[in-house]
Amino acid sequence: MTIDSDGFAAPAALVEHARRFRAEGGTPATPRVAATVLLLRPTDTDFEVYVIRRVAAMTFGGMYAFPGGGVDASDSAAHLDWAGPVPTEWAGRLGVAPDAAQAVVCAAAREVFEEAGVLLAGPNPATVVGDVSGDDWEAARQDLEGRRLGFAALLADRHLTLRSDLLLPWSRWVTPEFEPRRFDTYFFVALLPAGQRTRDVSGEADHTLWIRPADALARAEAGELTMLPPTLVTLAQVAAAGDLAGVARAAADRDAATPITPRLDLPADGEPRFVLR
Repeated sequence: MTIDSDGFAAPAALVEHARRFRAEGGTPATPRVAATVLLLRPTDTDFEVYVIRRVAAMTFGGMYAFPGGGVDASDSAAHLDWAGPVPTEWAGRLGVAPDAAQAVVCAAAREVFEEAGVLLAGPNPATVVGDVSGDDWEAARQDLEGRRLGFAALLADRHLTLRSDLLLPWSRWVTPEFEPRRFDTYFFVALLPAGQRTRDVSGEADHTLWIRPADALARAEAGELTMLPPTLVTLAQVAAAGDLAGVARAAADRDAATPITPRLDLPADGEPRFVLR
């Protein structure tokens, strides 16, 4: 799938689905708020991003994506030690109320621990925990994933502070209106903390890899990796930043509040196309 600054060609199956939705006067489903994180790490001359392939039985099964998932009710109700921008500051960056902003940030940190085994927290506002791959950490991660333990409780039990400053807001995507399952997803970037490593622990993924963004795009274009447009667009954006310092600079000026909702254009003559703006 080739994507330019304006949009991308619409697959035939989606075109028929969209036409049927319009013809039947379908009512758009309410999007579920979600968060996803591009974990980045340096290489000798470049940087890589961590991607996972969703299991076939899941929504978006077989697609490569970034770790992430839906916001839970507990994410907004959590009382936890917090470092970095406070929820009122996050509210301005994300375009939502402070409690909703806290929920999105908590969900991003929680999901990246659940799905990749990476914990964006530390003993104080200036540090980050090291290796969290031991058996006791894995037991806690499984309890968190199984909702037997809340994220705030996990951090409190270990006297840890959430490092919200390690998450840099990047963008916000909303699923097209004709899709039966829709998500309002906030994209963040984060550097893999020193001393930590990603682990293939999520039951929602059947393959993981670290890959240069440019290589991921090339393999997607060759049909080797299947990705949805938000993933492809985001990979192209971080690749264009050049290096990790460039990604951080770009994130500071990104609009992560205005949602991008691909709109299907069905011209009388010409190819159907998703328009991004």
